[in-house]
Amino acid sequence: MIILNSVDEFRQRYHSARKWQRCMEAIANLPKLKPGVCHSIGDTLVYRLVDGHSAAASSFTGNRRYAEIHYYLSGGETITYAPKPSLTRLAPYSDETDRETFSGEDVQSHTASAGQLLIFDNDYAYQPRGSSHLRKLVLIVTVEGATFHNK
Repeated sequence: MIILNSVDEFRQRYHSARKWQRCMEAIANLPKLKPGVCHSIGDTLVYRLVDGHSAAASSFTGNRRYAEIHYYLSGGETITYAPKPSLTRLAPYSDETDRETFSGEDVQSHTASAGQLLIFDNDYAYQPRGSSHLRKLVLIVTVEGATFHNK
């Protein structure tokens, strides 16, 4: 998991590839977004606004073909995370959902606050611990080149 403290830090670190530029485009669309509605830009990015109560996840989630970026706008949320090899797989990987679930004890945690971006890459699985009120933008971006491998 990568923790960035601002959009400017994200922009400086991830500026060259088209998929990261599309993330910045999605962030610029924030004023137009309604909670719970999914949007996409090209074939590399899907994003949605989360606003309200966020339930705690019962297990860790990992991805293989996509990275998730959570951009916290207001409120906070504690996330536990760990390298996938240190966790116990609960269900096999699903190619349809790009998800695999895990359980585990030897984990780290981080409490995200407004302005931060958390990037959940393929090497880690994460587990949100819930929040009474949260407003964040969730971006799901491919980790494969500029397009999907099957297109």
